[in-house]
Amino acid sequence: MKRRILLVDDELAILLTLKAVLEMSGFEVDTAATAREARSRIKNHEYHMVITDMRMESEKAGLDVVRAAKAAPYKPAVAMLTAFPFADGELRQAGMDQMLVKPMNTNDLILQLEALLVSHEDKKRKAVELAADAGSDAKTPARKPASKSSAKKIVAASRES
Repeated sequence: MKRRILLVDDELAILLTLKAVLEMSGFEVDTAATAREARSRIKNHEYHMVITDMRMESEKAGLDVVRAAKAAPYKPAVAMLTAFPFADGELRQAGMDQMLVKPMNTNDLILQLEALLVSHEDKKRKAVELAADAGSDAKTPARKPASKSSAKKIVAASRES
């Protein structure tokens, strides 16, 4: 099963280049050039990850995309791709999982995305298990989710090869 990504950027050259890189790495990629288009796609499709630029039709259009992704029932991982890195608590509160700074080496980008997907899926699995444990009276131990080091091991193994 291919992992689906929504890639959002108003710069066509970046959008098409990243789409090609991600597809060559085995992802299925949809694109959007505005926050409005991205919100529509998030509502009508399901993605494993949403990667959005911050500055598009407004200075903080990406924040609208982050909020829409985090409100989606399927809870995708969310990464902000920006040429202007910043520390913004508002983004973290809205649910952004990771900030990616462009330009970026494509190999590093793929490794970071793979690690983010692994850690995000672990968090989702753990949340489901906790909810199931809370809803049952059974005293059976829940399956232990992969540790945070799992994603780091994947990145390290990828770099060694």
